[in-house]
Amino acid sequence: MPFDSATATVRTTCPYCGVGCGVLATPVGAAEASVAGDPQHPSNFGRLCSKGSALGETLGRHGRLLAPMVDGQRTGWSAAMDRIARGFRDAIERHGPDSVAFYLSGQLLTEDYYVANKLMKGFIGSANVDTNSRLCMASAVAGHKRAFGSDTVPGTYEDLEACDLLVLVGSNLAWCHPVLYQRVLAAKEARPDLKIVVIDPRRTATCDLAEQHLAIAPGSDVALFSGLLRFLANSPARNDGYIAQYTSGMRDALEAAAAYDINRVARETRLPKDDLIRFYESVSRNERTVTLFSMGVNQAADGTDRVNAIINTHLVTGRIGKLGGGPFSITGQPNAMGGREVGGLSNQLACHMDFDDASVDRVRRFWRAPRMATRPGLKAVEMMDAVAAGRIKAIWIMATNPVVSMPNADAVKAALKACPLVVVSDIVPDTDTAQCADILLPATGWGEKDGTVTNSERRISRQRAFLPAPGLARHDWWAMSDLARRLGYEEAFGYENTASIFREYAALTAFENEGGRDLDLGGLAGLTDDEYDELSPVRWPVRRDGSRTERFFRRGGYFTPDRRARFVAPRTDEPKEEAPGLCLNTGRIRDHWHTMTRTGRAARLNKHIAEPFAEIHPDDAAAHGILDASLVRVKNDDGEAVVRALLTDRQQRGSVFVPMHWTGQAASQARVDTLVPPLVDPVSGQPALKSGRVTIEPYPAVWYGFAAGHVTPPTGETYWARAMTETGRRLELAGTSHPHDWSVFARELLSADEEDSETVEHMDAAGAHYRCAVFRGGRLRSVLLVGPTPVAAARDWLGDQIGKVASLNTRTSILAGVPGAGAPDPGPIVCSCLGVGANVIRRAMRDGASSLTQIGDRTGAGTNCGSCRPEIRKLMEIAHATT
Repeated sequence: MPFDSATATVRTTCPYCGVGCGVLATPVGAAEASVAGDPQHPSNFGRLCSKGSALGETLGRHGRLLAPMVDGQRTGWSAAMDRIARGFRDAIERHGPDSVAFYLSGQLLTEDYYVANKLMKGFIGSANVDTNSRLCMASAVAGHKRAFGSDTVPGTYEDLEACDLLVLVGSNLAWCHPVLYQRVLAAKEARPDLKIVVIDPRRTATCDLAEQHLAIAPGSDVALFSGLLRFLANSPARNDGYIAQYTSGMRDALEAAAAYDINRVARETRLPKDDLIRFYESVSRNERTVTLFSMGVNQAADGTDRVNAIINTHLVTGRIGKLGGGPFSITGQPNAMGGREVGGLSNQLACHMDFDDASVDRVRRFWRAPRMATRPGLKAVEMMDAVAAGRIKAIWIMATNPVVSMPNADAVKAALKACPLVVVSDIVPDTDTAQCADILLPATGWGEKDGTVTNSERRISRQRAFLPAPGLARHDWWAMSDLARRLGYEEAFGYENTASIFREYAALTAFENEGGRDLDLGGLAGLTDDEYDELSPVRWPVRRDGSRTERFFRRGGYFTPDRRARFVAPRTDEPKEEAPGLCLNTGRIRDHWHTMTRTGRAARLNKHIAEPFAEIHPDDAAAHGILDASLVRVKNDDGEAVVRALLTDRQQRGSVFVPMHWTGQAASQARVDTLVPPLVDPVSGQPALKSGRVTIEPYPAVWYGFAAGHVTPPTGETYWARAMTETGRRLELAGTSHPHDWSVFARELLSADEEDSETVEHMDAAGAHYRCAVFRGGRLRSVLLVGPTPVAAARDWLGDQIGKVASLNTRTSILAGVPGAGAPDPGPIVCSCLGVGANVIRRAMRDGASSLTQIGDRTGAGTNCGSCRPEIRKLMEIAHATT
């Protein structure tokens, strides 16, 4: 049941990653809610990660876009939609249907996606509808289709727990999919013989679980898995029966793999031969092997080849479609799968159908479409190039922030600024992309939306509304349907609710589908509104005859014309000589999501990592004169970022890692994708977001600062990065020249000129250290600490003092930046779920806690999400080494 009548608790689904966790949400007033994991949901069984646990803190109407805005002026929906319809109609009449486009998001619900896809491809007559899932999963899609004939994920989450060998490729599961990490962790604790191998250039938190970490050279995945294919084909693991009965193309694949003897693989991967042989032998011995791959595989110029190189190793062994065996693509966004299913990618038509003549005719008849698109449209990078070239005259962007997330992000920003009509639907008005919009539309967000999502194991779950829509916010499917009506297609878009959309979508999956297509929801096409509302999580297919398929392909049944899987021979060119500079790797961190529109609102999610950073190997840092915790310029011909230097041997020499999350609203200059060239995989069109080339150099700061409370980022050339706290904001600061007057600078930064405020300042005799605190009514309102080197201060403690009455002794401590003797200081936050700092963990260890379990019992750290356990272990190692 979706509701608990006793508590008004609603069963819904988390809006973050592709794990698809069930959430219990209990409304608190009209704009807030408490959240907990749903113990009945089969994806998470009650577990939540740090982000999911903090969902309730991201709600509220503060900062929300509450009404349509046209050219910066508030207006009503009718006027805004009239303007949109006129702009789209004029562009289509003058320049044809390919002059307009939709750019969508894996944050949308399946019903939103379906309406947008149907309108563009069936009624406007163009396939220019693409999604930010192109940036995440397009190469997995292309690899599946080349091998299986369809975009089918064959396995389930149970396989990760049942396997004997789990190979994680390009996946920091501990940080990016923490609940699956918890499930794997529990499986390993129950079965210590479960072996885990992590293949990643960086030593990530996930490596904490692994028996073997293969720190391969960036871009050498094809070599590694081609070598593995060659090894397996000459081992007892080769399954000739499966190959002969269910596959084709092995000869060509093996001919290509023959080039990858152990010497070439070792040369290209930069791995010792002994480590390679150990890995290859482990795969050969373990019948139940799962290879789980994610962005480190997909986000590459050869991403599709990487996917097929992985799949080849499962086809040659017949380890596919079996409990504990198979290749597994883990999606990045909550509804990347749902978008793929309904046609959210420009090279797919709808419901896993392509643009072949039979499919085009079938969908045309089902939709009764007057202007059916007959060929693929523009993929994401192509779409933005077309906007820049002036070929696209009107574009509608929903629930995504391409000015931050697309490669060559500054060029994307310039293109949107020059486009005649840019419509942006979002929940907030101040994203980098929203600033390029002619028309802003207030969308409903998580907690207000109603529909379905599909997770990485093909499981459909309901997202249910438990809060009213604020202001004039409207659902995305409603806005798209309104545009359709204004363009003259009212009869085809007269949806009453999401249930009516879902029924139509489910019926299309089953239409003329006699088993030739994997996606079949015919058994759900007749759901009543009440049945839809009460729909329990269900893994597709759900056919009309009631039959299900938990795992595809155990006995063949592929969706190619001859029903056989295809071995695909990747390109085997010798790697090109590396371009000058360092390899730039981008990705997620533990407690933030995409461009922080949601996670940035939760104070506790900003405590673990509150500032953009670059992981740099100490040797590379020394060669460029970069000190730990100093600021560093990361740059190339396309752009420049200024971030904090984090020196660590987790990073390979010759590479640098910068997270993707920081925007123009969160930092002065940290949009890392301005540095990423628009290089794409030629098959999938997915950008190579992990292989740019950059140089690094010290940022010539002459002063550093930290501020907290009621603070405003400075203007000009000053470096800043801000984060939400429970009592305001915190700012990291630095400058290449001193302000003319520190008092004037502080007053502007700290809003010190407000009535009844009291300012306390201190500067040392040398003028190198400046301190300023502002009080009102005896309570601390804001504080600024400045010095010639990165400021050492108890940041979380200072943040906690905001709004509190400050005694004379406390004022002295505030200006010093550290608590006085005996005052508690939790230290930097390690466990975001429960707010446990490093000092609390250290005290527990001094008091006798000597294991993760004991530390968890005494502090709570590591007992919820589990993704902080590697950091706790590191603290334990340091403590052990110093005793």
